[in-house]
Amino acid sequence: RIPLLIQNPTLTLNRKYKCLFQLVIFGLTNQMVVAFKEENTVAFKHLFLKGYMDRMDDTYAVYTQTDVYDQIFFAINQYLQLPNISVGNHAYEKRGAEETALAVCQQFYKRGTICPGNDTFDIDPEIVTDCLYIEPMMPSDNTTVGKHNLNFTLDFHRLVAVQLMFNLKAINLQTVRHHELPDCYDFTLTIVFDNKAHSGRIKISLDNNIAIRECKDWHVSGSIQKNTHYMMIFDAFVILTCVASLILCTRSVVKGIWLQREFVRFFLYYYKKEVSFSDQMEFVNGWYILIVISDVLTIVGSTLKMEIQAKSLTSYDVCSILLGTSTMLVWLGVIRYLGFFQKYNLLILTLRAALPNVMRFCCCAAMIYLGYCFCGWIVLGPYHVKFRSLNMVSECLFSLINGDDMFATFAKMQQKSYLVWLFSRIYLYSFISLFIYMVLSLFIALITDTYETVKHYQQDGFPETELQKFISQCKDLPNSGRYRLEEESSASLFCCCNGAFCKQLWNILFANTVTNRNMMAQSDLDLKESALKEDLKFYFMNPCEKYRARRQIPWKLALQILKILMVTTQLIFFGLSNQLVVSFKEENTIAFKHLFLKGYTGADEDDYSCSIYTQQDAYDSIFYVINQYKQLKNISLGTLGYEHEGSGLKICKQQYRKGTMLPSNDTLNIDVSTETECIFLKPQELAGKRAELKLNSSFFNLEFYSCEAKPVEQITFNNRAHSGKIKIYIDSDTDIQECKDWHVFGSVLQKNTQYILVFDGFVILSCFASLILCTRSIVLALRLQKRFVNFFLEKYKRHVCHADRLEFINGWYVLVIISDVMTIIGSILKMEIKAKNLTSYDVCSILLGTSTLFVWVGVIRYLGYFQTYNVLILTMQASLPKVLRFCCCAGMIYLGYTFCGWIVLGPYHEKFEDLNTVAECLFSLVNGDDMFATFAQIQQKSTLVWVFSRLYLYSFISLFIYMILSLFIALITDSYDTIKKYQQSGFPVTDLHEFLKDHGSVAYRKESTSMPFICCCRRQQSDDNLILLN
Repeated sequence: RIPLLIQNPTLTLNRKYKCLFQLVIFGLTNQMVVAFKEENTVAFKHLFLKGYMDRMDDTYAVYTQTDVYDQIFFAINQYLQLPNISVGNHAYEKRGAEETALAVCQQFYKRGTICPGNDTFDIDPEIVTDCLYIEPMMPSDNTTVGKHNLNFTLDFHRLVAVQLMFNLKAINLQTVRHHELPDCYDFTLTIVFDNKAHSGRIKISLDNNIAIRECKDWHVSGSIQKNTHYMMIFDAFVILTCVASLILCTRSVVKGIWLQREFVRFFLYYYKKEVSFSDQMEFVNGWYILIVISDVLTIVGSTLKMEIQAKSLTSYDVCSILLGTSTMLVWLGVIRYLGFFQKYNLLILTLRAALPNVMRFCCCAAMIYLGYCFCGWIVLGPYHVKFRSLNMVSECLFSLINGDDMFATFAKMQQKSYLVWLFSRIYLYSFISLFIYMVLSLFIALITDTYETVKHYQQDGFPETELQKFISQCKDLPNSGRYRLEEESSASLFCCCNGAFCKQLWNILFANTVTNRNMMAQSDLDLKESALKEDLKFYFMNPCEKYRARRQIPWKLALQILKILMVTTQLIFFGLSNQLVVSFKEENTIAFKHLFLKGYTGADEDDYSCSIYTQQDAYDSIFYVINQYKQLKNISLGTLGYEHEGSGLKICKQQYRKGTMLPSNDTLNIDVSTETECIFLKPQELAGKRAELKLNSSFFNLEFYSCEAKPVEQITFNNRAHSGKIKIYIDSDTDIQECKDWHVFGSVLQKNTQYILVFDGFVILSCFASLILCTRSIVLALRLQKRFVNFFLEKYKRHVCHADRLEFINGWYVLVIISDVMTIIGSILKMEIKAKNLTSYDVCSILLGTSTLFVWVGVIRYLGYFQTYNVLILTMQASLPKVLRFCCCAGMIYLGYTFCGWIVLGPYHEKFEDLNTVAECLFSLVNGDDMFATFAQIQQKSTLVWVFSRLYLYSFISLFIYMILSLFIALITDSYDTIKKYQQSGFPVTDLHEFLKDHGSVAYRKESTSMPFICCCRRQQSDDNLILLN
């Protein structure tokens, strides 16, 4: 019966064939539904958001009080005029005979007084909501609603948000053309004016919550109803087919489990040994389980589809996920039938053989990946749009591993903080190099090695397991008739064997005897040597072996696990706080650009914000800044105020001391030394006559051939190039300090601050304990190293080699110590920041982010104690010296190309403007990113340079991708093959290995009946081989 179970289904029972017609029809219907939702949402944004354009959801905001009122009243008027302006079949929702009203709700702090100029505030954080309702058919003398006829005012200092909420209805008529009944849609629209940041920038968003329901009264001429009935009959037939398949496959799985139990009992009774787990799993057919899951998903999805077709449900998304997943599993199941032919079976066998190693390898690599995710989020999140959340960080890093969007990730990093910008370069270069050049190369080597092994097995035969040896004794062919149920004699497990074979098998069973192991004679060692060997072997044990040997509780292991949880939690809390601080800075800077730069469009032209080209535009821009500064309190949305009384608006112009330029005669006479002249305007003087005299003085008679104006300290009109283009820069230098006088109603904030400070203190204590334990371990190791060196010199009259000395220096302990020091310093800084004594957010985020990265990388150490998980560590350790030497050679070529590209292509290509950008561009090209764009963006202003650029790029890409990277992969693959060979035949024996080889572990056993430590379960003797991990 065992051969019958594993025979080719073409010899037993063929599985039914599922039709995909159902999925195609539902997919078309689902696309129409989703398209109708999305198009309505886009239409509502254009209808109710003033000045909205496509793809500006992230940047759509207002910056002045007037713009806020204009946006609110624009949306209200558009709602009231909706039947006359909308091109869709939109209508107001009705409740009974009346139409629902539009609600205008403002949320604000219950009480608040804010004086930014004096660094004081008094606020009650309780939020109060006040709503105003506007009926669609409200009679009005005017055609439009505005501030003059609607009692609606906003206190922007206390304002948190404004929400406009209303309901609309529509009918999706496009389904009629596809012979389906239309659905009725309810749209619940919410327009949010978000002022939670109080940064001077109010973000506007429109959210559309959609509900689909059956229309109450409908009539469609034609044969749509018949098509609906036909589709439901077809769906019912699919369900019946899947139920039949489900029953048959479940029956096969159950029979396989019964036969497995019978085989296990037989082997235990006759052979007196257990069946291995791999042999037991041979009876569990994974393909049948895949079919069962697919059938269940198809049955549930088809039932939902019938309900949707009958207009009883509207769960389109759930139904599409179920049917889509089931179809994917059905097509995957086709591989099973191709696998019955040996020539098609290579993919299945390779995947099956490589899966355990791949899973273990991914566990190790995932620790490094998670460390980089947390580190990138905490440090780069406030400055890079791709690192805003952990999910986005994971997606960005996964894209970088696969060579996507690499140069854009480098380029989009904001240079607001040089320290963070420098850290981002180290972070990105190290991550990409580690994962693409080492981890992925190891992954490829692992798959290639498995493929070669399977290919060798196909040629020379697969290793036979106990089950396969047992089955091979049965020589009956499938067409012999011995497997037919009606001719089966009895329920004996030996159904395919004759009596002679049974007798032979019985003789073999009793002929096999178990040989006793030869006991190794323990050499007569003196007490000193024996004690040293015992201490050395104990030192190189893993924590669980140390517990079994001397009942030494692994405190360091427990502390590291606790520290991972605590440090990661601490990092998440600080990351959220840090992002609020940096986003407040950025939004204020954006608000300043919209407030003070005339004609600013919302996007910087280059490294400068905008530019002007005429003298009149220069004067207009300067006086526009002055006027906006004068009326700042009346127009700004943020909690802005003038600084102390001694401050004000300082306008400076820098010009050459003497200069005469006559371009028509090609002559100039100029003194290159510059002089600076400034005027100062106080806020209270801007409306007086004294300010008018200053503004009308000769100071503003600018000589543009020698002038550079600075109307505000942070706004610069740069005319250094004298090219007819003045570049305007705005730089907001932010200084964070504790408010002088403040009051927050309620004790929630103070309690939360205290809890977080207590948690940070506990983190510091844990790291101190870990630091002391690891430092103690290093000191003990150095003492043990000294004992070993002295003993070797005394007994063997020779010195211990450098490699054996390094075995005592545990690099993982050094990594933990560095991580602990950075966590302690970062936690202290975080506590000072929380107490408002410091504002070093960037330094703190770098320390905490890097320490979290090291903590997660350190987890690999504990996985490395198991030989099957250790391939990543050993391969990286073995290949590291070769990799560094190889990179030194390749780095010389890389630097040559970097300098050459900068000097030649820099003036003609934006990616070669400076050495840093050139290095990032070439690094991206090596990894296959943005290649065509780099070719296409070269300016064809010089034919010679254009031709050179082609030779330069072709040669660089060909050299590095086709030769250097191939050599790099070969180097990693060679190291992997070497490590694999060592794991099979043994690692090279050093003096230290030879010294410890003959020392047994009996002396470590303690007679104890206490409960073992939870992580330290006993393993088989074969798993206790000594492996020096350092």
